[in-house]
Amino acid sequence: MSDVTVGSGSGVGLSEVPFPDLVSEMIRRLGDDPDRDGMIKTPERVAESMAFLTKGYGERPEQVLGDALFKESHENMVLVKDIEIYSLCEHHLLPFFGKAHVAYIPDGKVAGLSKVARVVEVFARRFQVQERLTEQIAQAMWDVTEPQGVAVVVEAYHLCMMMRGVQKQNSKTITSAMLGLFREDHRTRDEFLRLTTSVHEPL
Repeated sequence: MSDVTVGSGSGVGLSEVPFPDLVSEMIRRLGDDPDRDGMIKTPERVAESMAFLTKGYGERPEQVLGDALFKESHENMVLVKDIEIYSLCEHHLLPFFGKAHVAYIPDGKVAGLSKVARVVEVFARRFQVQERLTEQIAQAMWDVTEPQGVAVVVEAYHLCMMMRGVQKQNSKTITSAMLGLFREDHRTRDEFLRLTTSVHEPL
């Protein structure tokens, strides 16, 4: 947290204030009492919750994927579909949630399937905008796995649209990022999009 002073000339640095105390002050300013029975532990719970929801700042995709790359001659598309996403919009700190579909075409190396989902998690657990989140996932897969192509589609609902502002509950935002063969070859791109949009019965 930046060292911003509280009030004019107070000389109190926010970086010196414990996180739970900041939450308590927020509760007071919003009109409630952080010392009443139902909220006594709320500041500590909020601090723990925010630490978990932003833990991606302490993680790197190369650490996630580094020990899970295996030599393999497979050169066809690998798609991990319907990866759940929960993130926080950086404009209002309200959640957005949905699914990511991540595909890549290996070039001598394949990644452990669970690690693909972990890469998504690294970037989702930060303050985000969906557009940047989509690009970061694609670029990380491209940089670490060095494939022939990467494609990412993210579809999400944003509570900043659903709970406030225009209050549109059924609007879904879809973003995509294509690198390598997925950008250059429309047949490869079309196959990926067909697979991501097709509906399959649960296993």
